[in-house]
Amino acid sequence: MIIPSTYKGKTIAVLGLGKSGLSTLHALKKAGATVWAWDDKSDRNDLVDLTKADWSQIDLLVMSPGIPHTYPKPHPVADLARAHNVDIVCDVELLVQSQPKASYIAITGTNGKSTTTALIAHVLDVAGFDTQVGGNLGVPVLDLDPLDEDGVYVLEMSSYQLERTPSLCADVAVWMNISPDHLDRHGGLDGYIAAKKNIFANQSDEHFAIIGVDDPHSKSVFEESELTKAKRIAISAEGPVANGIFTDEDILIDEAFDIDGAQIMDLSGIKTLQGCHNQQNAASAYGAAMAIGAAPEWIVRAISSFPGLAHRQEIVTTLCGVQFINDSKATNADAASKALSSYENIYWIAGGQAKEGGIAQLKNQLSTIKKAYLIGAAEDDFAQTLDGLLPYQRCQTLDVATKAAFKDAKETGGVVLLSPACASWDQFASFEARGDAFKEIVHTLDEEEAA
Repeated sequence: MIIPSTYKGKTIAVLGLGKSGLSTLHALKKAGATVWAWDDKSDRNDLVDLTKADWSQIDLLVMSPGIPHTYPKPHPVADLARAHNVDIVCDVELLVQSQPKASYIAITGTNGKSTTTALIAHVLDVAGFDTQVGGNLGVPVLDLDPLDEDGVYVLEMSSYQLERTPSLCADVAVWMNISPDHLDRHGGLDGYIAAKKNIFANQSDEHFAIIGVDDPHSKSVFEESELTKAKRIAISAEGPVANGIFTDEDILIDEAFDIDGAQIMDLSGIKTLQGCHNQQNAASAYGAAMAIGAAPEWIVRAISSFPGLAHRQEIVTTLCGVQFINDSKATNADAASKALSSYENIYWIAGGQAKEGGIAQLKNQLSTIKKAYLIGAAEDDFAQTLDGLLPYQRCQTLDVATKAAFKDAKETGGVVLLSPACASWDQFASFEARGDAFKEIVHTLDEEEAA
C-alpha cells in the first residue's frame, strides 16, 4: 500500500466510497491524517456529512472519479470545496506526490487504453522491469506497492482522473484515440478533449508523447505546437507516418527509434491482438516500452505472448466450428466497430443501455454480419436502425440471444460476437458482469453439446 505521509496531521475529506475511495480512506488513516469521509449511498455510521462540515478545517478533497465536480451538475461538496479554496484531486494525485522517484507511463484514450495498459505492463514484466499497474484499470493506485527510481507505474487514466491529477508528469504519455464519449461530464467534445490533454501536463524535453493519429481529433492534438515539450511520436495502424511507429500489411515498423532494421514483427498471427485497432494498441505499447528503455527483442517476445484482457475481444471457446468472442467492454458504437472489422461471418449480440447516437454510425459496416441478436433497453432502437439492412432477432435477454446465435451459427460456422455497443446498466451491474454471464452461458452450451 502507498502511504501518503505528507498528509500526516492534515484533515482530508474523501467523497465516494467505492474501490478507490475506500483505498484512499485506509491509506490516509495509515498516514496519520484525520479523514472525513462521505458517500451519498452509504449507511456507515462513521461518516461525516461533508455538506454540513466545517470546511475551514479541511486541507484537501479527494473525490472518486465518477462523481462530477463541474458538468452536468457539480456535486454540492465540490461547490463547497471551491468556495473555501480547497483543492479537488483523485487518488492518483496522492500516488504521484508520494512516489516522486518512480517513472510513470500514463495511457488515455476513448478506446483501447485498457488493452494497451495491460500490454505495456506485460512487456515491461517480461523485460525485467519492476512494474506496478493500476489506475482506471483494476487495482486502486494506493493499493499498489511503493517503487523507487528503478520502478515504473503503468497507469490507465480516464478523463475524470486526468482532471484531478495536477502533479502528474508522465515520463511517457500515451494517447490512443478520441471519439465522442462522456460528453455530459465535460460540457461537450471540446471539454472532453481538454481533459484528456492533461496527460501531457508538466512534461519536459526528456519525456515522450506517444500519440495515435488515426482519427482527426487525435491528429489535430498531435499537431498542436504548444501541446507538450516532450518528444512526439506518431502511431498509426493505417500506414506510414513520418518518424513514427506504424503497421503496414500487419508488419510493425519503427522509424522513431535508432535501431537496426525498421521492420519489427508480424502481428497477424497474434490471436489476442486481432484487428486494426489492436495493431494500434501494439504499436503504442511498443513505442512506450522503447521510450522507457526496454530492449526491442524483449518487447517482441512479450507482445507475441500477450494473453489478452478479459472482455476485450476475449476468446471464450470454439464449439461445433463456432468461435465465441466476449467483447463486453465495447460500450459504444465506436468500440463495437473495431470488433466488427476483425472477423467474418459474425452472429452479433448487441444492445443494452445505448449511448448517444446508438449504432447509426455502423450502418456502413454491416457486411461481415450474418444476423444480429438484440437485447436490453436498446432493442427497439437498434431494430429500427437495422430494419431493411440486416436480419435481426429480438431476444431481450443475453441468454436467449446467445442460444439463438449459436443455433444459427452452427449451420454455417462463424463467430458469435458479444460486442454490445451499449452500457450494461439496464440488465447488469457492469460490463464485466455482462461478459462473465456470457461466458457462463457459452460454457453451458459446451456442456450440453458434450452430454
